[in-house]
Amino acid sequence: MSDYKVPLDDIRFNMKDVFEVDQLWKTLEGIAEIDIETADAILDEGVKLGEQVLAPLNREADEHGCRWDEGEVIAPPGFKEAYQTFSEGGWNGLSGEPAYDGMGMPKTLSCAVEEMIQGSNISFGLCPMLAAGAALAINAHASEELKQRYLPKMYSGEWAGAMDLTEPHCGSDLGLIRTKAIPQADGSYALTGTKIFITWGEHSMADNIIHLVLAKLPDAPAGSRGISLFLVPKFLPTESGLESARNNVTCGSIEKKMGIKASATCVMNFDGAKGWLVGDINKGLACMFTMMNYERLGVGIQGVGVAEASYQTALAYAKERIQGRSADGAKQPEKAADNLLVHPDVRRMLMTMKAFNEGSRAFYIYLAQWLDLAKYSPDEQIRAYADHMGALLTPVAKAFMTDMALQTAIHGQQVLGGHGYVREWGQEQHIRDIRITQIYEGTNGIQAMDLMARKTVSTKGEMLHLFIKDVKEFVNNAKEVAGSEYFLTELMSRVDDLVEVTDEVITQSAQDPFAPGSAAVEYLELFGYVAYGYMWARMAVAALKKGDDDNFAKAKLATAKFFYVKLLPQVAALKMKIKAGSESTMLLDEALF
Repeated sequence: MSDYKVPLDDIRFNMKDVFEVDQLWKTLEGIAEIDIETADAILDEGVKLGEQVLAPLNREADEHGCRWDEGEVIAPPGFKEAYQTFSEGGWNGLSGEPAYDGMGMPKTLSCAVEEMIQGSNISFGLCPMLAAGAALAINAHASEELKQRYLPKMYSGEWAGAMDLTEPHCGSDLGLIRTKAIPQADGSYALTGTKIFITWGEHSMADNIIHLVLAKLPDAPAGSRGISLFLVPKFLPTESGLESARNNVTCGSIEKKMGIKASATCVMNFDGAKGWLVGDINKGLACMFTMMNYERLGVGIQGVGVAEASYQTALAYAKERIQGRSADGAKQPEKAADNLLVHPDVRRMLMTMKAFNEGSRAFYIYLAQWLDLAKYSPDEQIRAYADHMGALLTPVAKAFMTDMALQTAIHGQQVLGGHGYVREWGQEQHIRDIRITQIYEGTNGIQAMDLMARKTVSTKGEMLHLFIKDVKEFVNNAKEVAGSEYFLTELMSRVDDLVEVTDEVITQSAQDPFAPGSAAVEYLELFGYVAYGYMWARMAVAALKKGDDDNFAKAKLATAKFFYVKLLPQVAALKMKIKAGSESTMLLDEALF
C-alpha cells in the first residue's frame, strides 16, 4: 500500500494560477488578514498533519473500528492523541469567527485543508467537520450568550460538535420528526426523542460534545414548518467548568456499517435533556440550511480526498507491476515484462481518475470562492450573485463529485486486479469509505431534485444563466491566450447543450409532473460534466500561460485534452436521455414490479 501524499502542487496551482485567490482575498471584508505567504505556511502545516499524523492511523483504525461499551464510545487507538494534536494546532478554528477566538480564514483556503484531512483519514476527519458545521450554525443563529459560552471552546477543540437530524422513521422528510422540546421556566427546553445516524455523537476525544438537535414544540405547526433547532450539550457548562453528571443525552448503540468504520455512527437518546433554542421558534430548518452549503461541499471534498488516495495507490502499483509487453515493442527489455503503464486500458483508467480528481479539486475551490464572496464581499450585488451561485452549484458539488469519486476508486481497484480486491493495497477500503458520501447530507438523488426542481424549473432557468454568464466572461477574456481555441470552442458547444436540455425540461414540466424527477439525475450529471469542462478550460489556459518548458503544465494540458476527448462527450448521451422525457420511467404499472 502506498503512503498518502497531499497533492500540494495541484492545490497551489489552482489557488494561485487558476483562481488567483490572493486577489480575491483583497476584495473581502470581515476575514482575518491573509496573504499568499500565510496561506502557503498553513498549507505546509496541513501537509504535515495529514501525512504524518492522520494517514498512518487510517488502515488500522478501519480494522479496529469504534467500540460501544455501556453507553460509552471508544475510538480507535491513536485517535484521541491525534485529536489532541489537531486541536493544539488550531485546526478546529481555522475558519471560525475571530470574535470568538477563531482564525477567520476564508473557505478558499480551508477547503484545501479539508481535502488534506479527509484524504488522509476520512473517519477522523468527520469529527472536526461536524464540529465546524455546528459552530457555523451557532455563529449564524444563536444568541450572543450562547456564542460566547460555546464557540471559543469549540474552536479550541476542547468541545466537539454533532448534528442530530435523522430519526428511525424519517430521514429526508424531516417534517415527520417526533422529538419534542418542552419549554422550561428558566428559558431552557427539555428534549425527548431518539436520533439515529449521528456521526461522532458520542466519544471521549473531547471534553464535551455540543449537539444541535431538530425538535418540535408541543404546539408546533405540522410538517417542516414546525421544526426548531436546539443546542444540547453532553455536559452542562457551569461558571467553573462542566457539571460532573452528564446531561440526559446518551448513546444507545453504534451502527455496524460498510465503511468509515473508524467513526462512530450513533443512536442518540434524549430523555428530558436540557437544551437552548438556536434561532427563532419553528425556523430550525432555515438555521440548518445556513450550514448546508458548507457541509455538502465538505462531503464532496471527502469524496475527492479519498479518490485521490486511490489514484496514488493505483499509479504506484501500475509503475511497479510488470505484466506483458507494449504493443509497439518492449519498453523494459531488461525485465521479463513491461510495467502496466504501457497498456492503453490501464492508462485509460488512470487518466480518468486523474481527470476527475483534478477537475473536482478545481471545482471545489471554484465553489468556495462564491461562498467567500457571498459571506464577505462588501458589495451587496456581488453578495447576492454569489449567494445564488453557491446555491446552484452546491448540489452539483455534493453529488457529482462523490459519484465521480466512487467511479474513480473503482477504477483504482480495477488497475490492481485481484490485488485491488484484497486488503493489502487498501483499495477496497477506499471504495467502502467513499460510498457513504453519496448517501449522507442528502442523498445524491435528492441533490439532483434540488438542482432540477428548485434551482432550475422553478426559476425558469434564471439561476443557470448566472453560471452561463460567468463561463462566457471567462471565454471572452481567454480568447487571446495562444492554444486555448480548442478548449473554449468545445466548452461553449457543451454549454449550448446544457441550455438546450434545460429549456427542454422546463417545457416538459409544464405538461408532465414527472418530468423533473425523471430527468434530475441525468441533468445533474450533464451539468457536472459541463462544469468540469469549464474547470478544465480554466486549468488549460493557466497551464498555457506557463509555457512549453514547464512539465507540470504539460501534464495538465495532456489531462485536459483527455477530459475533452474521452469524458466530456458523455454530455451527448445524457442529452438524449433527458430529452426522452418520463414516459419509459413511469410506464410499468406498480403491480408489475
